[in-house]
Amino acid sequence: MKRRLVVLAAPLLLAACAMAPQPAPPSSVTVPVAWRTTLPGANASVERDWWRAFGDPALDALVQQAQANNGDLKIARARLQEYQARIRVADSARLPALNLSLAPTRARAIGPQGTPIESTSLVGAVQASYELDLFGRVANTVEAARFEALSQEAALEAAALAVAANTASGYLNLLGLDAQLALAKATLASRERSYNLARHQFEVGYSSRLEMSQAEAELHATAGTVPQLERQVAQQEQALNLLLGASPGAIARGTDLLSLREPTPGAGLPSELLRRRPDIAQAEQAIAAADASLAVARDALLPSIRLTASLGAGAGGISQLLRSPTELWSIGGSVLAPLFDAGRLRAQAEIAGTVRDRAIYGYETVVRTAFAETENALASIDGLQRQLVEAEARRAAAGEVLRVAHNRYTNGYASYLEELDAQRTAFSADLAALQLRTSLLAAHVDLYRALGGGWTPAP
Repeated sequence: MKRRLVVLAAPLLLAACAMAPQPAPPSSVTVPVAWRTTLPGANASVERDWWRAFGDPALDALVQQAQANNGDLKIARARLQEYQARIRVADSARLPALNLSLAPTRARAIGPQGTPIESTSLVGAVQASYELDLFGRVANTVEAARFEALSQEAALEAAALAVAANTASGYLNLLGLDAQLALAKATLASRERSYNLARHQFEVGYSSRLEMSQAEAELHATAGTVPQLERQVAQQEQALNLLLGASPGAIARGTDLLSLREPTPGAGLPSELLRRRPDIAQAEQAIAAADASLAVARDALLPSIRLTASLGAGAGGISQLLRSPTELWSIGGSVLAPLFDAGRLRAQAEIAGTVRDRAIYGYETVVRTAFAETENALASIDGLQRQLVEAEARRAAAGEVLRVAHNRYTNGYASYLEELDAQRTAFSADLAALQLRTSLLAAHVDLYRALGGGWTPAP
């Protein structure tokens, strides 16, 4: 009869502890069939060391230094080690726990006749305990820890990609500032020659003071751009040093801006992007970890069964413990089932469900961001390439205008105002072309970053 009651009560107890399933929210992500912008000739696959496509050994060395010494990457590596240790902590529950105890006691008490009695006791024991994982709580805990570690591993890869991209963008911006500084210094030398010529013509009475003053004003305006660009170069170098984990100082250059190669990475299909970005893999593993944690929270509502055993010896002294100790042993088990906790365990399971749902929403946001970043990078490259063609044509035309205006001025056929206007136009055109060239190369870095930088998921 007792056995029948136990058999009948067990399903009722499990039913009372069980909780209704918490279904995941439906997905709202739609994968585009193709990219809106396609680049002609962009068929090369994205390599792991994608920054080498620019053809600058100095850039290669900077990225490698940043990958080794960047502070954020060191923190991410330490965090990954932490989560790998958490797997071992969770997995330890699969095996029995063994403990050794030794309890020496010396006591004095009052005997029946009122006389003091002193006693010594030594008890030593080896205790073992093991939880039967009948409902998979321990297994789900291990799975949650494993998925969290995989998420942190993908987070490390995403951080490494960000550091490499930021280093490459910062270096390209530095080369762009170098080119602008060189242009400003060359323009300043040209302004000095123009001012000397205007002053000479004023002194001999060929021109007015107005033309000489305008040449002097233009000279000082150009001279003011040099320290401004030098300041920007110094600030960019310090920003790069922070990424490199280095002290403030100069950054070694390699190839100049105009000699850098323009890479042509292939974007592939939008669906391929879901397996090429480490941040998407991180969000995906976070969903799996949250789902396993939800299972652990639901398992907490079910009974847990623990087996215990101990084997030891006791005696009234060390000599007796060594000669003829008293053997001590115990074997037992326990079943712990929650009966009433004011809804705490169910609320914790509901919290775990909302964490799982937030992980799904976060995954969808990461995927949409990846699509948007790729589209923006493709559109930027396409637009900047067409802009640069027009800027180079304007630069060539402005240079020809300056040459003609200078000849007309030196030969007395035009005033200095005509040459001054041509100088301004030529400097503006040269500067715009350099800035567009820098932006175009930086847009390629953005595309490499958006495509995952050649990252592939580990098997």
